[in-house]
Amino acid sequence: MINEKLPKVWYGGDYNPEQWDAPVWAEDERMFKLAGIDVATINVFNWATLQPSEDTYDFSGLDALIDRLYKNGTYICLATATGAHPAWMAHRYPEVTRVDVQGRKRKFGGRHNSNPNSPVYREYAARLAGKLAERYKDHPALLIWHISNEYGGYDYSEQSEAAFRVWLKERYGSLDALNKAWNTRFWGHTFYDWEEIVVPNELSEEWNGNRTNFQGISLDYRRFMSHSLLDCYKLEHAAIREHSKNIPITTNLMGFYPELDYFEWAKYMDVISWDNYPALDTPVSHTAMTHDLMRGLKNGQPFMLMEQTPSQQNWMPYNSVKRPGVMRLWSYQAVARGADTVLFFQLRRSIGACEKYHGAVIEHVGHEHTRVFRECAELGRELELLGDELLDARSAAQIGIIYDWENRWALDLSSGPTVALDYVKEIHSYYDALYQQNIEADMIGVEEDLSKYKIVIAPVMYMVKPGFAAKVEAFVQAGGTFITTYFSGIVNENDLVTVGGYPGELRKVLGIWAEEIDALLPDMRNEIVMNREWGQLNRSYSCGLLCDLIHSEGAEVLAQYGTDFYKGMPALTVNRFGEGKAYYVATSPDAAFLRAFLATVSAENGIAPLVSAPEGIESVQRVKEGVSYLFLLNHSAEELSADIGTGERTDLLTGKKFSGSTVVPGRGVMILSDKQ
Repeated sequence: MINEKLPKVWYGGDYNPEQWDAPVWAEDERMFKLAGIDVATINVFNWATLQPSEDTYDFSGLDALIDRLYKNGTYICLATATGAHPAWMAHRYPEVTRVDVQGRKRKFGGRHNSNPNSPVYREYAARLAGKLAERYKDHPALLIWHISNEYGGYDYSEQSEAAFRVWLKERYGSLDALNKAWNTRFWGHTFYDWEEIVVPNELSEEWNGNRTNFQGISLDYRRFMSHSLLDCYKLEHAAIREHSKNIPITTNLMGFYPELDYFEWAKYMDVISWDNYPALDTPVSHTAMTHDLMRGLKNGQPFMLMEQTPSQQNWMPYNSVKRPGVMRLWSYQAVARGADTVLFFQLRRSIGACEKYHGAVIEHVGHEHTRVFRECAELGRELELLGDELLDARSAAQIGIIYDWENRWALDLSSGPTVALDYVKEIHSYYDALYQQNIEADMIGVEEDLSKYKIVIAPVMYMVKPGFAAKVEAFVQAGGTFITTYFSGIVNENDLVTVGGYPGELRKVLGIWAEEIDALLPDMRNEIVMNREWGQLNRSYSCGLLCDLIHSEGAEVLAQYGTDFYKGMPALTVNRFGEGKAYYVATSPDAAFLRAFLATVSAENGIAPLVSAPEGIESVQRVKEGVSYLFLLNHSAEELSADIGTGERTDLLTGKKFSGSTVVPGRGVMILSDKQ
């Protein structure tokens, strides 16, 4: 578990009493007890209060807050307050604010506005983190350290430009190696001095977001900025560890946030935490996939749901409220997929600035007689009832889906073949095809041990990093099933094309080569026509976006294109390699194809759905000490039935026993244990 001081699913969220006067605090504490709140995340944006001037620190208010909460039975997730620097710092040291991608120098304001390569910012942030750790390291209320908040945003300042050159020297060692990696003979870009290298922004190589003249330069800058922000985190981490040796440390991530390589960040986090904010129309399978990604960052270790809203967000175009039962349902979706906490932003609504209409446990009306509060209190009661039953339970999925941030950066920066290619969307199409059939999958990185899975899926594996192809070959040789798709195996880690025929280093294991890649217009479609009936695949299916024109080099052709000049060319192949198989899906298929294809491949590998259920039912399994916990989540407003098999299971929330066809109420949740 995260911290043995509180052996249950933690329940609470962000609390900002500094925004309120003292008479409100006692009412907050009363309502926390009513709602079952036992954890408060505090001090997230409190730097200006803690340090009113360069050499002055005042911890008296924080001392009193922590003592008051602990006396009331509320433990602490203590943030370092470095998510937004004070105004005095920006005024005295203008270098601490960022320069944007257009080359404009920012003034004080907002957040995510600290230059991660400013020595001044780094010094003050680490110093504050150290002072907090020294002061509160032994406080009995402290459960976990929370460094900064939602790291993100790039900087293009002179400080970052200088630091980029240093980073490049360490990465490449020489200008000759750098020039080769960036292919700088193109457009006469050869560099003869490190000082000639400038940041790739809209004053140099980039425009309109991810458009760039030199993919290698822009790709490295994304690596560098992820590294720079991580360095800021690591400085605070080290300052805390100097005083606080055993309390876990985290920072809140943001799911598929594009700018940071979270697999690299996870190496320096004791526990993953993340902020979940789906819209009313976000596919529930996409939220499930994001939870699974967060769990996958640390090899399946349970994570923290650090933030979600009890009702509505404040920043979307349409900030819909969560319908009755949805907050509870989505909270249990997080728990089902690995969360050992359920925390909100926020516990009391702000009255001013941009978050005053963001939902909270305690609404502006200020009392407990609201729908939102009643639902929160009921969830708090249930989590108390569950105790430590689910803590540290793990996934038992036998399918892994590879996601790689650097591959995403390279695809986003690519100057072809289509602007419509969305890496996350393509990943989700494969995940959703399994999700809709109640077949579990883990989200994993390229460094993951593949041998723990029967099937590994790597959609659009455009970039093949050193050693990855050999890893795939070993996995398939040993009996694993590997699936990849169009536009895979194209480039190396520097975004240089692997010559000799696509899919480059994956060509041997796949038994094919691709001659051309056709980009279809948005209204254009082709067909995948099966050569024979195979499992659930027995007809033709629609496809689009991209079509690889491939030739078999030993692979069996399972399906062909149905139209255009490449009608009859392979669209789906399988190559027997050692004891296993490698599939290549040469285009972007419709959902019907993917469901039938993945159901067939799963069945061939002895992987069955967790339950038989209609669309709307989500099933997830966590396992702990030989006990299986089957979650049934009904995302429909109407009751639905799921066949859970013949074995009898006990619902942890009601104590009732079930087997066979089991009715799940509309927006209902069941946690079915097979413990005897």
